[in-house]
Amino acid sequence: MKKLILATALLTASQMANAADYVIDTKGAHASINFKVSHLGYSYVTGRFNTFDGKFSYDAAKPEASSVTVNIDTTSVDTNHAKRNKHVLGDDFLKTDDFTTAKFVSTKVESTGDESMDIHGDLTLLGVTKPIVIKATKIGEGDDPWGGYRAGFEGTTSINMGDFGIKMDFGKVEFDLIVEGVKQ
Repeated sequence: MKKLILATALLTASQMANAADYVIDTKGAHASINFKVSHLGYSYVTGRFNTFDGKFSYDAAKPEASSVTVNIDTTSVDTNHAKRNKHVLGDDFLKTDDFTTAKFVSTKVESTGDESMDIHGDLTLLGVTKPIVIKATKIGEGDDPWGGYRAGFEGTTSINMGDFGIKMDFGKVEFDLIVEGVKQ
């Protein structure tokens, strides 16, 4: 019985050792959260969130064991237009007087092919939590020039503004995500 317990513990430890924990490299500006939304059906308004942080766990041999958490400072929205930024921060959109953060927490990761995956999770925005799916692809991983190890991913997802109670509902917001993490 002791041998079985020891073998199980060693197997579990070796499986856990393969998964690596990463911190998203926002300090080096190697990550971004960009979005676009239709402007009256004629074009798009684009923007980004300048301040966010997060972490992820990833094992290339077992991507379904991965997890992701991202915290977004909604007051850092930047649409490259000061007057529009002020409007987006207000009660018609992000209501940052009451809600200064948004958060994504993964609940499940499904491998969908060679280095691609669907990251299922809960997005909390304006105090409302809804499930979303991020279609992600690994860009690469390896040693960096500073003695560390990094892994990078890109992903896309979209939300419907009305699902989160956004007053001026222009429909779908599409997100393009770039995440580079530094192994801890």
